[in-house]
Amino acid sequence: MTPQVPHIGRLAAGPRNSITDVAGVSVGHCTLDAGPVQTGVTVVMPHGGNLFTHRLPAAAAVINGFGKSAGLVQLEELGQLESPIALSNTFAVGTLLTAQVRHTLRENPECGRSLSTVNALVLECNDAYLNDQQALAIEEQHYLQALQALSPEVAQGAVGAGRGMSSFGLKGGIGTASRWVSIGAAGNVFTVGALVLSNFGRLPELVIDGDAVGRRLADSEAPDHSPEKGSIIMILATDAPLDARQLKRLATRAGAGLARTGSVYGHGSGDIALAFSTAQQIEASAEGVQVTLLADHLLDPLFHAAADSVEQAILHALFAAETVHGRDGHVRVSLRERLAALA
Repeated sequence: MTPQVPHIGRLAAGPRNSITDVAGVSVGHCTLDAGPVQTGVTVVMPHGGNLFTHRLPAAAAVINGFGKSAGLVQLEELGQLESPIALSNTFAVGTLLTAQVRHTLRENPECGRSLSTVNALVLECNDAYLNDQQALAIEEQHYLQALQALSPEVAQGAVGAGRGMSSFGLKGGIGTASRWVSIGAAGNVFTVGALVLSNFGRLPELVIDGDAVGRRLADSEAPDHSPEKGSIIMILATDAPLDARQLKRLATRAGAGLARTGSVYGHGSGDIALAFSTAQQIEASAEGVQVTLLADHLLDPLFHAAADSVEQAILHALFAAETVHGRDGHVRVSLRERLAALA
């Protein structure tokens, strides 16, 4: 019997149970699977237009800062997202930064001349257990291939940036989920969607919907007292009208979903959450912006949705991933395979 993914929480999922349930959001992957090279690129596109000219309010929460990302400093200062979000391995950050800049220049020839420079956003996790990062296999063309593959249908597991990632000593990778919430007296319905690049955790600490499954799985192995050295990137999208300050609060709640799966935000774990709202675009050339925002006292349902969708996305990454053989004979076994053996 194939182990099933439990539904987290009481909130309903969107039709795809994906970050792309937020209208306009799309995701594309480019996967490299060649012996010791087990890596890739994933791109999250927040809307279908020109992000450099029509930006979105956004914010990040650095839960544990053991990471080598690009673009977070200006995002923190200005609260605006002006490029797609690129995900890959640690050594690919520079290459993807250049690829992002070149793509922006093709769409906006005056960028860096009469117009401002672009704040390209690249986030990473270390996939070195399975992937030979020293091969520097990620090239600019792989970013473009991920862009060309953008779709509302999101493949999960050992794909794209998630190809070489590990979670809880098992195969990790890309996961996504969504939740619907009804807010206020008018019952306005909003969507919160999450996408994770899951590469964190120790097996004895794995919890699935409140069940400490990892302890039972770990009982069959030699004790492992090594520290956690992984990371996770958590992307939250919503169509609720929020500003950057409120989005930072939303991003912080991603940590609640992360903790439920067994993470303690270890010393060597880069745990970073980013949230953006598609409710209103910010035209770069505009002299002023008028916005309508949800009142802060109405945000609790969105916070619940953020925690539930992140927890669900992490489980989706674990359940969707297949066993992967990587460099130097290293193997990460899928959670489904391990649970089937335990049954």
